[in-house]
Amino acid sequence: MIPEKHPCCLSAAETAKAAESITEHKANRPSWQAFLMAINAGAFIALAFMFYTTALADGHGKLIGGLCFSLGLMLCVLLSGELFTSSTLTLVARASGLTSWRQLLKNWGIVYCGNLAGGLFVVFLVMLARQYDAFHGQWGQVVLDTSLHKLSHFREGESWFRGFLETMTLGIFCNIMVCLAVWLGFAGKTITDKMLAMIFPVGMFVASGFEHSIANMFMIPAGISIVNFAEPSFWSNAGLDIAKYQGLTVDNFIVRNLIPVTIGNIIGGGIFVGLWNWYLNVRAAGKKAPD
Repeated sequence: MIPEKHPCCLSAAETAKAAESITEHKANRPSWQAFLMAINAGAFIALAFMFYTTALADGHGKLIGGLCFSLGLMLCVLLSGELFTSSTLTLVARASGLTSWRQLLKNWGIVYCGNLAGGLFVVFLVMLARQYDAFHGQWGQVVLDTSLHKLSHFREGESWFRGFLETMTLGIFCNIMVCLAVWLGFAGKTITDKMLAMIFPVGMFVASGFEHSIANMFMIPAGISIVNFAEPSFWSNAGLDIAKYQGLTVDNFIVRNLIPVTIGNIIGGGIFVGLWNWYLNVRAAGKKAPD
């Protein structure tokens, strides 16, 4: 069957074939270029989380904050930033035989480290600017409360495995939505198409409280930095008790959030979106029906 042609966007089959080509290019990009583009993407996501934080500090809800956060993915896609969560889609290139496992894992590692560098750089700028003081300290409180919530999936009295499973599953949900947004962007033919395709999937994942490993590389380190470096005047002006946030530590960030969320992001984006849509629209569609 000849795929139906759509004047405004690619068909499902055409989109899957485009994904093969795009992810091959991403997976095999030179390391130095991938790293620099990953720094950009990490910073873009951090800036978008600042937008989200400002929306909440100004009294708007998580839905508005989530829609604001979609700016981050738009910048990554339109400015060719290398974002780890969308780079999980390079499993399509591996399944198609267009890259090797070694090259794919190397690319993931480079992009992950670059995203971390970009996110931490924005944290550094936030602390220099004392942005946490904005809105009479409400900006910093949003960061602190959001960061603390992201470490709260490991509940007292429950097994460590149960907390790990909960956090990982929230990572799966998140990257299903992020990679669906990117996949829809593959189908778009104009900048407007691509931007509109990203707004609601990203808005849903943020408003729902799903877990994005790269966004957390900004938000939780920002919370940790406020706990350790904010002036006493911040705590008094915001009416906050620093003791409430003593659980914001690097160890808890890595063990209770970053590791399980990263695993979930790989499963949700790479397998449930990338491989599944590629299989349905390329591999399965290319098989001949039995006589």
